[in-house]
Amino acid sequence: MTKDQLIALLNDLRAAESEYEWLEFKEAKTSFDLEKLGQYVSALSNEANLAGRPVAWLLFGVHDTKTETNSKRRIVVGTTFKVGVTALNEVKRGVADHTTQRLSFKDIHELKVDGKRVLMFEIPAAPPGVPTAWKGHFYGREGSSIAALSLAELDLIRRQSDDWSAELCDGASIDDLDPAAIKEARQNFKIKNPKLAKEVDGWSTETFLAKAKVLRAKKITRTAILLLGKPEASHFLSPADPRITWVLKNADGTNRDYQHYGPPLLLATNEIAARIRNTNYQFMRDSTLFPAQVLQFDPWVLRELLHNCIAHQDYRLNGRINVVENEDALTFTNLGSFMPGSVETLIAANVPPDRYRNRCLAEAMVAFNMA
Repeated sequence: MTKDQLIALLNDLRAAESEYEWLEFKEAKTSFDLEKLGQYVSALSNEANLAGRPVAWLLFGVHDTKTETNSKRRIVVGTTFKVGVTALNEVKRGVADHTTQRLSFKDIHELKVDGKRVLMFEIPAAPPGVPTAWKGHFYGREGSSIAALSLAELDLIRRQSDDWSAELCDGASIDDLDPAAIKEARQNFKIKNPKLAKEVDGWSTETFLAKAKVLRAKKITRTAILLLGKPEASHFLSPADPRITWVLKNADGTNRDYQHYGPPLLLATNEIAARIRNTNYQFMRDSTLFPAQVLQFDPWVLRELLHNCIAHQDYRLNGRINVVENEDALTFTNLGSFMPGSVETLIAANVPPDRYRNRCLAEAMVAFNMA
């Protein structure tokens, strides 16, 4: 926005008579607590989502008061909070470090009104289905006060989520799926469902995929392409990047080798596991002089980590899953916030999460004995 557009917007916001939950004015003449700022980002972001607005606004350097006739009077008083681009970028980063999906300000607009500095923090609305948390807690507004987001509002935002993995791939057909992957999926399905084993062999490919819920209304889902698709069928998932990258690093941190793996991920995970150097490790057990020998990395743990990365990746962020192998450690990373808000929240509840980011994908992975 140009300076004139920003000033016009500022005047419109100052003139608003209604109490908007997605709008807040703060005097903040010299400073403002980062903890409180993060809570406002969470609250205003969530309220913007609920109000159907693309952004919320937090304005520093404006005193918000009422006149004798109970009308709003928002006076520009100016602020010296975090002067300079570097200082404001540090604020952006400080907020992103503790919010869901590293959500921070879309922009921080700095302008002068009658010689007085005003900061206009442009805060993006919480994405559909993903309420914005600050340090694992969800905030909202009660009038002009910050409060915990109500359970009803939290549920309302969460229920907005569309299951990316269940979306249909226009133009895709069974011919875009890898026969070897389908064969492996069918075998795993029988292991997972032994009572149906005899029936499974008599099912057509279309019937099997429908039973596994990766075919819907006779159309191919993104889950089907991700787990069973031919490598050249990846374009049906664009702009998502459905790849897993394995990287081997030297002791000094430089890359020694790497490989990208795409669909069908059902088969790719075995190839990745074969890449990982899993040497024997000896240790002395208590009360004996005979050493025990085990693998450095438990194959079961590797399987769980890799498959969880696939199941819970936020493919809307268009990034890869990475498996980085160092001399003495493996690091698995994927994109997306922790769905219940924080690890602590899930541990405290002591129950499985009530929803998943990619339900269709998660259920298919269970059906194919991957999870």
